[in-house]
Amino acid sequence: MRIAVLTGDLIRSTDLPVAAQTRAFDALEHAARDVAAWQDTPTRFSRSRGDGWQVYLATPHRALRAALYFRAALTATEKGIETRIAIADGEGSAHPPEDLNTATGPAYTASGRALDALGGQATLIHTRGGALGAAVRLADHISRDWTQAQARAMRPMLAPDPPTRAEVGKRLNITRQAVDQALAAAGFAALNDALTLIEALD
Repeated sequence: MRIAVLTGDLIRSTDLPVAAQTRAFDALEHAARDVAAWQDTPTRFSRSRGDGWQVYLATPHRALRAALYFRAALTATEKGIETRIAIADGEGSAHPPEDLNTATGPAYTASGRALDALGGQATLIHTRGGALGAAVRLADHISRDWTQAQARAMRPMLAPDPPTRAEVGKRLNITRQAVDQALAAAGFAALNDALTLIEALD
């Protein structure tokens, strides 16, 4: 079956206190459990190389949505915590090992190599390149500017079946108008349209 693999690491992790790194990985693991609800099979999340992490997805058409969800989860957790993410897809097992550090296959290899090669201003990439790669690059540019308030509003709205904005406001203890303002500033409308188009074509 076709799968997707997201490989990431924390940006400037050596500058982060140990407690902040712990909070970051707690946020990523929690986000992985949320993303698991989007697919019919459990996702996998593993920490690697100290500040690195990797996620298996059985729904490759939602890989960009998942990547943005992980970014929102981190940004919402604490200011200054950022991650780079490389996305790859390909044929793989529907039942990967619990520890992805022992997983093998083209998607795992391509994702890891893409992260190692990631340079310049880019912090989010898809190995397929082309139009999808361009969309991912633009999503990267938009999402890197999210504030904590914007990320907190974006996170629930990135789910394939999101709550209403009024429900998001209730969860966050803010008004519906504040949710609208945060989503507008975060570029939600354009990102949501792009995700819908990408997922329909994949």
